[in-house]
Amino acid sequence: MPEPRTVATHCPYCALQCGTRLTRERAGVTVVPTDFPVNRGGLCQKGWTAASLLDIPDRLVHPMVRRGGELVAADWDTALGTVADRLLGLRAEHGPDAVAVFGGGGLTNEKAYLLGKFARLALGTSRIDYNGRFCMSSAAAAGNAAFGLDRGLPFPVTDLGAADAVLLAGANPAETMPPLMQHLARPDLVVIDPRRTATAERAALHLQPAPGTDLALALGLLHIAVVDGWYDDGYVRERTSGFDAARQRAMTWWPERVERVTGVPVGAQRAAVRMLARAERAYVLTGRGAEQHSKGTDTVAAFINLSLALGLPGREGSGYGCLTGQGNGQGGREHGQKADQLPGYRMITDEAAREHVSRIWGVPPETLPGPGSSAYELLNGLGTPHGPRAMLVFGSNPAVSAPHAAHITARLSSLDFLVVADFVPSETARMADVVLPVTQWAEEDGTMTNLEGRVLRRRRLQNPPGHVRSDLEVLHGLARRLGEPAQRYPTAPREVFEELRRASAGGKADYSGIDYERLDTEALYWPCPAEGPDGTAHPGTPRLFLHGFAHPDGRARFAAVEHRAAAESVRAEFPLLATTGRELAQYQSGAQTRRVAELDAAAPEAFVEVHPDTAERAGLRAGALAVVTSARGEVVARVRLVASMRTDTVFLPFHFPGDGRANLLTNPALDPRSRMPEFKVAAVRIGPHPPPGITAAEEVPA
Repeated sequence: MPEPRTVATHCPYCALQCGTRLTRERAGVTVVPTDFPVNRGGLCQKGWTAASLLDIPDRLVHPMVRRGGELVAADWDTALGTVADRLLGLRAEHGPDAVAVFGGGGLTNEKAYLLGKFARLALGTSRIDYNGRFCMSSAAAAGNAAFGLDRGLPFPVTDLGAADAVLLAGANPAETMPPLMQHLARPDLVVIDPRRTATAERAALHLQPAPGTDLALALGLLHIAVVDGWYDDGYVRERTSGFDAARQRAMTWWPERVERVTGVPVGAQRAAVRMLARAERAYVLTGRGAEQHSKGTDTVAAFINLSLALGLPGREGSGYGCLTGQGNGQGGREHGQKADQLPGYRMITDEAAREHVSRIWGVPPETLPGPGSSAYELLNGLGTPHGPRAMLVFGSNPAVSAPHAAHITARLSSLDFLVVADFVPSETARMADVVLPVTQWAEEDGTMTNLEGRVLRRRRLQNPPGHVRSDLEVLHGLARRLGEPAQRYPTAPREVFEELRRASAGGKADYSGIDYERLDTEALYWPCPAEGPDGTAHPGTPRLFLHGFAHPDGRARFAAVEHRAAAESVRAEFPLLATTGRELAQYQSGAQTRRVAELDAAAPEAFVEVHPDTAERAGLRAGALAVVTSARGEVVARVRLVASMRTDTVFLPFHFPGDGRANLLTNPALDPRSRMPEFKVAAVRIGPHPPPGITAAEEVPA
């Protein structure tokens, strides 16, 4: 296939999807930012170095099949034949749910769509979910309940730049998506975070609650808004329902009680509400810090309650939104790789949805399986008597990213058969029986949907190396060997997208009015039906809810939520709380960024942030190794003394492998609605590594 010399495309990392231009030079590929609205000519360190991913030394370029305990190179026919034979055998012996599929929030819309179709038709399994369950699921559940629709930001990012005040609950964009900060330069920022992050450093007001108490704080802020007369009574009466029940719950969270539970002073609570209420244009934004809890849905709902009481959502120049994390975290959950969903953000239990999608796919509705297990439940069930015996992993690295990581690694090891499609030998790929090398961002065409719900073109610059194939080609080859009609699984991204358009038509996430040609010249946000009200091409919907919310009565819903403690509390054996998050130079499980020399040099190893007083009590010094232990495992990390840390809290980034995996500590307690694990709160203790009395030379590796 001819290779263009230069293309306009988007960064391969976070959900901002910053605009970039790639050019092939003699010395390699260069990346320059474009004046795309979300990044306006800016990039973070990861974006600037993204081209380094294209020629990493250990790039996967041949299929690999495990022989005699070792992964050895094989041709594609052998690799795909091995996979198909094993899957057919396991299905025949144990039924279709013996095979599971685990996807990723970085897959293009086309890949996510075809993966969901492949799982439900070629495999006939209900057991499919993806790593986005660990990212946005709590905000999605709360947003759907409140507004009738879940789109991370129901307005363009650029609207934030005209705001007077923005509350960020559990979000640290200065490190996780730095180009966003130029849109937050004008507003006064209220940052809620247990750490004094780089974002909190820029805030007009930083509220520093104890980990796991965000819900109590949000209830307290609503209490103040009501009692001090800051809420918008007219908006509440005209555009919402359920306010009285939510208000009654908040009335028990008076400011002094909130201070005792959270540690946030009464004055700071009142100042936060006052800043938002006095602003002509204001936004409330949530991130992973509010969502990754066993009560994450209720926590997000409580912040939505606050935004509704202040009259923000559905008002031009104000609103509520969630900062999506992964590159296609929005589109990835809209088109069928989530356990309970079909394309177009349809629910798999909805008979009309099943009828519509099955008609597009050319199968009877009754052949579609029902809803499967959520991500952690799926992984936790691997290899058990009634769980999956085999799993196919596309675009994810659960050996590092899943909570209770040692347990999940054991579950992966217990499988009869593991297949991983990736372009790097991730920690999960190294465990596989078959590894399938696939294309990466600059070697493929497709679409992504960024955090604003804007659909974007990803454009191919160069052909992949060696014997690499696209994920679409892999799914086509496997489906054909499993007995499916070849034409049911197109390999051309444009052809897959055309089918996705039809499958999504009429759904909440309606893409039917979007095509590749329009994306070349227009900014298109879903929903974008095939026709607008006047019969012409629909312009897309950059701003949702201006004329009503997506519930039948057009009203937003308050949620009557109540604070409850985290699933795990401190005790004598584990007197501290550990919380996890991101580091500026790394991304997700680090499988990509740890292979970029510049990024690896900036953040080469696991570290733990500790208050100096906490470190002194534990016998730790700056730069020394510490061991952090929870009821589930222990992590070895380099000590960083941070005077702004709470003395009861330590922080670890989750990007590192081996004994530096922060998720060795994390608690898999699940939110009852979103099935989000509790990544943000784990009871731990900390001490020197190796323990006193043992020298490093004497220590026996675990």
